[in-house]
Amino acid sequence: MTVFSALWRISSAIKPFSSIYYYGGVTSGRGLRTSAVKCSEDPAKRDSVVTLEQLKAMLASRNIQLFDVRNPEEFQAGHIPTAVNIPLKQLEESLQLPPKAFERRFQVKVPKKEDENIVFHCQTGRRSLTALEIALRLGFSRACHYAGGYSEWAEKEKQ
Repeated sequence: MTVFSALWRISSAIKPFSSIYYYGGVTSGRGLRTSAVKCSEDPAKRDSVVTLEQLKAMLASRNIQLFDVRNPEEFQAGHIPTAVNIPLKQLEESLQLPPKAFERRFQVKVPKKEDENIVFHCQTGRRSLTALEIALRLGFSRACHYAGGYSEWAEKEKQ
């Protein structure tokens, strides 16, 4: 199965989230655009994908709540600075924790549903897209995901 066909199957299963379909950067009537639109703009007019450049700018300004949804072993092997590890399997439950419980478990403030700087990432963008779908379903309407994932980050940081 190719990446495109896998993403097509995923997108077909998530019809309610038509604004977040991702087809490898290709813009179509239902596809995501990967332009340099900030995560904080009006959700109805913005993309749900954060580019590497946007991610770096958000990290530099310290205006980001970056959640790494990979498994703990992957996270320990390397991660983007300031990222908080919440494995995808625990994400839905974690985002519904009371604020004090969330802060105890993850040592960061709980994200608010109206926050404009929530970004999910994983290794290659598949799990972070699922994380974004979960967050949107829970009411985090301005959340985004970094589709390039840790693999893109690590590759570009080596250069």
